[in-house]
Amino acid sequence: MFYWVMKTIVIGPIVNLLFRPWVKGMDNVPAKGAAILASNHLSFSDSIFLPLQVPRPVSFLAKSEYFTGKGVKGRLTALFFRLANQLPMDRSGGQASANSLQAGVDVLRGGGLLGIYPEGTRSPDGRLYRGKVGVAKLALSTGVPVIPVAMIGTDKVQPIGRRLPNIRRIGIIVGEPLDFSRYAGMEDDRFVQRAVTDEIMYELMRLSGQEYVDVYASTVKEQLARKKAAERTGRGSAAGRSAVRLAGPQHSAPVVGPASTPGEATAEEPRPARRDEDPQAGAHSA
Repeated sequence: MFYWVMKTIVIGPIVNLLFRPWVKGMDNVPAKGAAILASNHLSFSDSIFLPLQVPRPVSFLAKSEYFTGKGVKGRLTALFFRLANQLPMDRSGGQASANSLQAGVDVLRGGGLLGIYPEGTRSPDGRLYRGKVGVAKLALSTGVPVIPVAMIGTDKVQPIGRRLPNIRRIGIIVGEPLDFSRYAGMEDDRFVQRAVTDEIMYELMRLSGQEYVDVYASTVKEQLARKKAAERTGRGSAAGRSAVRLAGPQHSAPVVGPASTPGEATAEEPRPARRDEDPQAGAHSA
């Protein structure tokens, strides 16, 4: 009931009015029966825009941190995500991640739609990163089709670190279902899992027009975090050295100069041009 009210009465009309989403290929989502919606992940708002446009309810695997917050804000956030059909996904790996995937299996075996981000986290720079094999495990163990979904322009609406969204148009391209029934009985084969995941990521690359990077997004984020921490440490050390510098033998007051500021570090080359235009202008193709 909460899901329907929020989608049709509260959030849905506001989002459609402000962001005017254009959608292509929504008829590829089956009217009934189980399927996996595998989407690229550019922004926190992806989990809002996509379910609002899909006619059927969608359960999304969301990072478990959304369900474990402290205090009043944390409890309210967890409550909202549960009522909005979000399922906690433990991304630490091993048995914890396997248990989280089982919740997705239960949704699919019940005939529902399950949304998942194969990259495992938001793209740090708008490019498409290597997919994790969880989506393949779900598809192979249940035998349901995988429907690739490309979110367009949501990173410009709400970039990482921005709380309030920019008001601009976004797009959604839904690709044709991918059938992996040819791998029946091979769901535990790691090479098959990787092949299925890579095929899904290729379709996402084709639909979204993003540049593909064969590295996990989480790895790049860790590298960027370490570089930022090193830069902060370097600036602090430079300021400390400047503060103890003396101006000549008279032991006058320390001369404090500005700390040197390194150039902005980037882990990768500049990202390519992206598909942001309305498909009616002919800039997008499925």
